[in-house]
Amino acid sequence: MVRLALLSVSNKTGLIDLARSLVEEFDFDLISSGGTAQALKDAGLPVTKVADYTGSPEILGGRVKTLHPRIHGGILARRDVPQDITDLENNQIRAIDLVVVNLYPFEETIAKPGVTLSQAVEQIDIGGPAMLRASSKNFAHLAVLCDPAQYEEYLAQLRQNNGEASLEFRQKAALKGFSHTASYDQAIASYLAEAQHYTLSGTQLQSLRYGENPHQPAAWYQTGTTPTGWTAATKLQGKELSYNNLVDLEAARRIIAEFTDTPAATIIKHTNPCGTALGSTISEAYQKAFNADSTSAFGGIVALNRPIDAATASELTKTFLECVVAPSCDAEAQEILGKKSNVRVLTLADLSRGSKDTVKAIAGGFLVQTSDDVIADASQWQVVTERQPTADELAELLFAWKVCKHVKSNAIVVTSDHTTLGVGAGQMNRVGSVKIALEQAGEKAKGATLASDGFFPFDDSVKTAAAAGITAIVQPGGSLRDKDSIIAANELGLLMVLTGVRHFLH
Repeated sequence: MVRLALLSVSNKTGLIDLARSLVEEFDFDLISSGGTAQALKDAGLPVTKVADYTGSPEILGGRVKTLHPRIHGGILARRDVPQDITDLENNQIRAIDLVVVNLYPFEETIAKPGVTLSQAVEQIDIGGPAMLRASSKNFAHLAVLCDPAQYEEYLAQLRQNNGEASLEFRQKAALKGFSHTASYDQAIASYLAEAQHYTLSGTQLQSLRYGENPHQPAAWYQTGTTPTGWTAATKLQGKELSYNNLVDLEAARRIIAEFTDTPAATIIKHTNPCGTALGSTISEAYQKAFNADSTSAFGGIVALNRPIDAATASELTKTFLECVVAPSCDAEAQEILGKKSNVRVLTLADLSRGSKDTVKAIAGGFLVQTSDDVIADASQWQVVTERQPTADELAELLFAWKVCKHVKSNAIVVTSDHTTLGVGAGQMNRVGSVKIALEQAGEKAKGATLASDGFFPFDDSVKTAAAAGITAIVQPGGSLRDKDSIIAANELGLLMVLTGVRHFLH
């Protein structure tokens, strides 16, 4: 008996090739709705419109197309239950062997600026999820495909198994179907609920060898139906990414996203930058970042905001690195990096886009905050000392401030020539962070700039910085003792700028 396939897709990628194979190789009949039916007809493929098959027209402007017993009976019928077969025969319903459905682009719609509630509501699919759930439930008797990436695997199944998809494949596809509808519904719920409910869901991409430590199981999940961020990255070479790799890569991405106009490089260890720098070329930026703390750079995570060229690739191979990410990598650079086959090399075209929220789990629940994506605007800063900044000093202060934003609190960053010289991260008191950063900078601290992610509660850090040779400080301000720090800066001839914005990072 000729088999029947139902095709109704919003994303038509690969649709025609799949449909042609179904018809010409495997003798399927096709039924389809709306724009999908038209696309198949335009491609010269034989197709019956759902409305013609069911005898019921599409109504309500297309809101009701596939919600019909001839569709859902054909999907849900159990081929090994005699009463189900009798019901099909009595109602002139054909059993459906394949359902190919993907859903209205709700998430893509609400991501567009200026979208109204009514526009968003019209992109809430009803018939699609119903068919996905029904066909996923009945995986014992039919196959369901909700992602164009599944099409080739399904056709391969038919070619290898005498025109049948294995039960294992059908069950796996059903799981993907249920995951797809769950993610879709949660996106809708989150949009409608606004602040009342916060839902987080994802589809597992892969199991990871372990989490932060070998005794902690871990997995990597993708949010949404369209790959974005690291799920959209391409791994050119190297071992599988680990939990810690991904955490450090995200920290590196956040820093490098601060710099768009000038070649920039950062090297991350345990989510903190051990070296960040700007340069006239990406190779120069990387060399400056590496030389800032070459000891800590060993085994680091590197992010570059420009494509990897041969010169940069040659520098990257001179030390052991865990991961390198850049917008792209040219062929000559790939060949050079290939000599270090264990280093993970990734390309991610858009390193600037990150999550709008950050989520932290706590006992009994979780915390949600908007991401710290405030763009630094030096024109809004307040110069509080007698000495005024030159254009070069202001540019250096801005660089130091952007890096300090991404260092664990209490954070102190010392810079010169748009290069980090010392980083004090995660200390229990600010004085301790100042001492670590200055000790690391050493003699290079003379004439350098210092940034602090939080205010100075006392003037001791200002005096310590001045004694090491620091000439300019940028900090949020806001302490009851700001006046003491400003007086100390004036007495010592320092420049001090207050940003009015704090960047604690826990």
